[in-house]
Parts: sequence; C-alpha cells; structure tokens
Amino acid sequence: QVQLVESGGDSVQAGGSLRLSCAASGYNNSPYCMAWFRQKAGKEREGIAAVVSYGATYYADFMKGRFTASRDNAKSTLYLQMNSLQPDDTAMYYCAVSRVFSLRPQDFDDWGQGTQVTVSS
Repeated sequence: QVQLVESGGDSVQAGGSLRLSCAASGYNNSPYCMAWFRQKAGKEREGIAAVVSYGATYYADFMKGRFTASRDNAKSTLYLQMNSLQPDDTAMYYCAVSRVFSLRPQDFDDWGQGTQVTVSS
C-alpha cells in the first residue's frame, strides 16, 4: 500500500523559514513525479512545485523564488524549503505523486494527509 507522509509544518513569524518533507513508501520504484500543493482555507488546492525522478523541476509562477523543491530518490523523499514566509503562505501543504510531469491536481493519484503551515505577522 502506497503512503505519503508529510512533516515539518509549524507556526512561524513572517520572514521565517521552514523545510517540509514528504516520505513516500510502498512504491516499487521511485515515483516519477512528486509535487507539493497547498490549500488555503476556503480556497482550491494549488500546485507549488513538481520534481521528476531525473531532477527536472517545475515551479508555479507565484513562487517568485522563495521556495525550493528537491528530492532524494534513494530515500523516496521530497522536500520543500520555504524562505521569507508571509501570512499569505498560511495553508495546509500536501505532497502528491503522479505518472506525468504536472502541477494540475487532477493528474495526481496519491496524496498525503498534509502538514499545516501557519505564518503570523
């Protein structure tokens, strides 16, 4: 049974940093595409960054260089380094796995339970 477990969410002040992790298990091979999404209260889920197994990465335009996604295939773990956090970054952050290189939620088959990030001003 496949499983994605996110960790690293916390409450921080504006300008702070966090590093999220997502550990994947139950896959026969390292997942092709792993991605980060977030969902703000009352809003739709939005893609942040996708990383494929050979290292190519795609970021959503709104990231503006503040977030960096990476993965360790040997550990089947996806990371998201978030810097200069702002109150508007407050959301539940999810990781997900897809067979295609995408940031569209509908292209992702497996999802974690999420980790909460709260940024106060």
